[in-house]
Amino acid sequence: MKKSVGTDIEFPKETCNDKDCPFHGNVSMRGNTFSGKVISAKMQKTVVVEWSRKEYVKKFERYLVKKTKVKAHNPECLDVKEGDNVLISETRPLSKTKHFVVLKKI
Repeated sequence: MKKSVGTDIEFPKETCNDKDCPFHGNVSMRGNTFSGKVISAKMQKTVVVEWSRKEYVKKFERYLVKKTKVKAHNPECLDVKEGDNVLISETRPLSKTKHFVVLKKI
Protein backbone atom coordinates (compact mmCIF):
# COMPACT_ATOMS: atom_id res chain seq x y z
CA MET A 1 0.00 0.00 0.00
CA LYS A 2 1.50 3.36 -1.04
CA LYS A 3 0.56 6.93 -0.32
CA SER A 4 0.49 9.49 -3.10
CA VAL A 5 2.66 12.47 -2.12
CA GLY A 6 4.37 13.06 -5.43
CA THR A 7 6.84 10.26 -4.82
CA ASP A 8 6.39 6.56 -4.11
CA ILE A 9 6.56 6.44 -0.33
CA GLU A 10 5.64 3.20 1.40
CA PHE A 11 3.67 3.17 4.63
CA PRO A 12 5.83 2.42 7.69
CA LYS A 13 5.34 -0.99 9.31
CA GLU A 14 4.64 0.52 12.72
CA THR A 15 1.43 2.37 13.52
CA CYS A 16 0.98 5.52 15.58
CA ASN A 17 -1.77 7.72 16.98
CA ASP A 18 -0.10 10.97 15.92
CA LYS A 19 -2.59 13.41 14.38
CA ASP A 20 0.23 15.15 12.47
CA CYS A 21 1.57 11.93 10.90
CA PRO A 22 1.36 12.02 7.09
CA PHE A 23 0.46 8.30 7.01
CA HIS A 24 -1.82 7.75 10.03
CA GLY A 25 -3.00 11.32 10.71
CA ASN A 26 -4.72 13.99 8.68
CA VAL A 27 -1.81 16.05 7.31
CA SER A 28 -1.58 16.45 3.55
CA MET A 29 1.64 17.09 1.63
CA ARG A 30 2.06 20.04 -0.70
CA GLY A 31 4.90 22.00 -2.19
CA ASN A 32 8.51 20.88 -2.29
CA THR A 33 10.31 17.82 -1.00
CA PHE A 34 13.90 17.96 0.23
CA SER A 35 16.47 15.46 1.43
CA GLY A 36 18.87 16.36 4.21
CA LYS A 37 20.62 15.22 7.36
CA VAL A 38 19.13 15.32 10.86
CA ILE A 39 21.42 17.46 12.99
CA SER A 40 19.28 17.62 16.14
CA ALA A 41 16.57 15.37 17.57
CA LYS A 42 16.39 16.78 21.10
CA MET A 43 12.87 18.23 20.89
CA GLN A 44 9.71 16.19 21.32
CA LYS A 45 8.37 15.00 17.93
CA THR A 46 10.59 17.54 16.14
CA VAL A 47 13.90 17.26 14.31
CA VAL A 48 16.16 19.88 12.72
CA VAL A 49 17.13 18.97 9.15
CA GLU A 50 19.99 20.63 7.27
CA TRP A 51 21.07 20.51 3.64
CA SER A 52 23.57 22.53 1.61
CA ARG A 53 23.14 24.34 -1.68
CA LYS A 54 25.41 26.32 -3.99
CA GLU A 55 24.77 29.95 -4.83
CA TYR A 56 26.64 31.74 -7.62
CA VAL A 57 28.23 35.12 -6.79
CA LYS A 58 28.47 37.10 -10.00
CA LYS A 59 30.96 39.66 -8.68
CA PHE A 60 33.59 37.08 -7.75
CA GLU A 61 32.62 34.47 -10.37
CA ARG A 62 32.54 31.75 -7.74
CA TYR A 63 30.06 29.64 -5.85
CA LEU A 64 29.20 29.97 -2.17
CA VAL A 65 28.06 26.94 -0.23
CA LYS A 66 25.09 27.89 1.92
CA LYS A 67 23.20 25.72 4.38
CA THR A 68 19.48 25.61 5.03
CA LYS A 69 18.11 24.45 8.38
CA VAL A 70 14.41 23.74 8.96
CA LYS A 71 12.38 22.13 11.71
CA ALA A 72 10.32 19.10 10.70
CA HIS A 73 7.74 16.96 12.47
CA ASN A 74 9.05 13.51 13.41
CA PRO A 75 6.15 11.00 13.53
CA GLU A 76 6.26 8.27 16.17
CA CYS A 77 6.06 5.54 13.52
CA LEU A 78 9.33 6.68 11.85
CA ASP A 79 11.31 7.85 14.91
CA VAL A 80 14.42 9.17 13.15
CA LYS A 81 17.60 9.86 15.12
CA GLU A 82 20.48 12.32 14.86
CA GLY A 83 22.71 11.64 11.86
CA ASP A 84 20.01 9.98 9.71
CA ASN A 85 19.44 11.12 6.13
CA VAL A 86 15.75 11.83 5.62
CA LEU A 87 13.24 12.94 3.00
CA ILE A 88 11.00 15.79 4.17
CA SER A 89 8.02 17.43 2.55
CA GLU A 90 6.31 20.77 2.92
CA THR A 91 2.93 20.86 4.65
CA ARG A 92 0.58 23.29 6.36
CA PRO A 93 2.01 25.11 9.39
CA LEU A 94 2.14 22.68 12.33
CA SER A 95 3.49 25.28 14.78
CA LYS A 96 5.14 28.68 14.72
CA THR A 97 8.37 27.39 13.12
CA LYS A 98 7.42 23.90 11.87
CA HIS A 99 6.22 23.64 8.24
CA PHE A 100 7.74 20.30 7.19
CA VAL A 101 7.16 16.64 8.01
CA VAL A 102 9.52 13.65 7.75
CA LEU A 103 8.42 11.11 5.12
CA LYS A 104 11.13 8.43 5.27
CA LYS A 105 14.70 7.55 6.16
CA ILE A 106 17.05 7.35 3.19
